[in-house]
Order: sequence, then C-alpha cells, then structure tokens
Amino acid sequence: MTITRRRALGVLGFAAATPLLAACGEASSGPARVSIMLDWVPNTNHTGIYAAQAQGYFADEELEVEIVEPGASGVEAAVGSGAASFGVSYQEGVTLARVEGVPVVSIAAVIQHNTSGFASPVDRGIRRPRDFAGKKYGAFGSDVERQVLTSLMDCDGGDVSAIEFVDIGFSDPFVAWERGDIDFAWIFEGWTGIEAGLRGVDLNIARMLELDCVPDYYTPVLVTGERLIAERRDVVQRWVRAVSRGYGFAIENPAEAADILIASAEGINADLVRASQPWLSARYAQDAERWGDQSQAVWDAYAAWMVERGLQARIINTADAMDNSFIRNL
Repeated sequence: MTITRRRALGVLGFAAATPLLAACGEASSGPARVSIMLDWVPNTNHTGIYAAQAQGYFADEELEVEIVEPGASGVEAAVGSGAASFGVSYQEGVTLARVEGVPVVSIAAVIQHNTSGFASPVDRGIRRPRDFAGKKYGAFGSDVERQVLTSLMDCDGGDVSAIEFVDIGFSDPFVAWERGDIDFAWIFEGWTGIEAGLRGVDLNIARMLELDCVPDYYTPVLVTGERLIAERRDVVQRWVRAVSRGYGFAIENPAEAADILIASAEGINADLVRASQPWLSARYAQDAERWGDQSQAVWDAYAAWMVERGLQARIINTADAMDNSFIRNL
C-alpha cells in the first residue's frame, strides 16, 4: 500500500456515514455521534485519530466517532456541507475551497512542516523542478498539483507545458515507475519515501520544504465546518482535545501507536507503519509549542503566494479559513 499526494475519489461512498452531528440542534441523552472523513486510505498521518479511538480519548469526551474513507465529493465539500463532521485535508485544499465559498475551516495542523515532495527513481535524473521538463508526471487529478508544478517550473526556469501529465488514478507509483508509465510523482516522504527504502528503491526527492519557490504550508490539516463551530462549539473543542491526546500519545509512544494503527486498519502494511511512525512522530509537533498549532503568518504567506502567482482568483480571509482557538484552549 502506497500513498501519494493524491486523494481517493469514490473509494467509499458516504451515503451510510454519520451526518454532520446527530446532536446538532437536537437534544441527546447519549454521546454526540460525529464522523471524520480521511483524505486517503489509513496511514501514519492519521495515527493520532486511531489512537484517540483505541485509547478511549473520544469516549472520555462523550463522543462516538466514525472514521470513514473519502467519498466522491471530496473532503472539503463533505465537511463544508455537513455530510461529515470533521475531515483530513490540506492547507492548499482549504484555501481553494474557501475561494469557491466552501465553509470549511482548518482547526489543527497534523504536521508542522510540509513533508511532501516530487519523487523519482534516481535513474530518471530528476533533481530539481526544471528537470521535470520532458518527463511524465503521475497525476491524481487535482487542480492544485498543476498549479504547484506551474509555479515550481516558472521559478526554476522551466515550462509546465513540457511535462506530460499521466493520470494514474489509484495505481501504485512503484509499479508505474517500474513499467515506465511515469517518471515522477508527488508523495509524502514519511510514507512512500519510507516505503521506497523498504523496497530497496533509490529515490531523488525534490522536497517542497527545501524549494524556495513555494512557501511552507500545513499538510495535512484537520478541518470542520463553519456550521458545526457555530452551533456546537463544545463538540468541536472536545473532539480536538481527544485528537490532541491521540497525537500526543503517538509522539511519546511511536511503537505502540504503530501497533494501534496496524490493528485498526485492515490490510495495512505493518512493516511500513512501523518504519514510518517514528519518522513522523518526531515531526508532528516539530518547532511548535504544542501539537496542532497553526500560524496565521503561514496561512497569510501561502494565500498571498497563490494570488501573486495567479493560481487563485482572489485572496481569502485567512482568519476565516483557520481557527487556532481550539488548540490554544487545550
């Protein structure tokens, strides 16, 4: 099982999932029933969520939480519409959703720095963005990827039109690389990069954090909808408190947290989880006062960059796009 930056579309329909909040606007004598929609199949970006479930942290907050994989509408749309109570998204996804008027709000950063990058087998000779020219990119179908690649190529003296976009859907990038279908893909280093090591595949990775062309931003983030914040702020606070405990557990106990994820996610690659978890646990709260912290400056810089590069129609009000108060109130 590998994970690139792509999202799964249509992996799991959301018809049977819990609505926004069973107790939203209604009295309830039992736990509040909420759902969280993942951005992709379970992986170590999600460990804190599964730890909160397994360790009883959600139960401590009188929450009954259903964890679901993404549906065809996408996480931002599902959360913004109230079809899902919470979700796993990315700062760039939230930014573009806000431009379109989707009322989705980031309430915690899963990782403090961007751990994604454009990876390729070393024999492809790709070391920097301008080397993408004449190469085949394994696309996952998001507007964001073309926008980011356009910026990277412009910044490094290349032309995005020289890249061949190949839609690989849910295909394993390692298989696509071996067959020659693609030359490079956008990955999370803490998952697919770790998997490459386990497979004995040497990769070059043009890391987003090391490139001066795009400001650092939060990826992934946890999101909810404006309506839930307005109508059941207490539930959002309790949910954030439980999830924060879950990620705190993963930070302090990576081996045990890995075992929880393995036990919770059927069919997951146990060796990959055990190798990935220590790498990522060390980065969940890196350079932050606490797990989940978000800086307004980071949101402002990314939104301004998107507008300056002509990658979005208008500047968003970042104060509406992110809410750090739930983390600060822990």
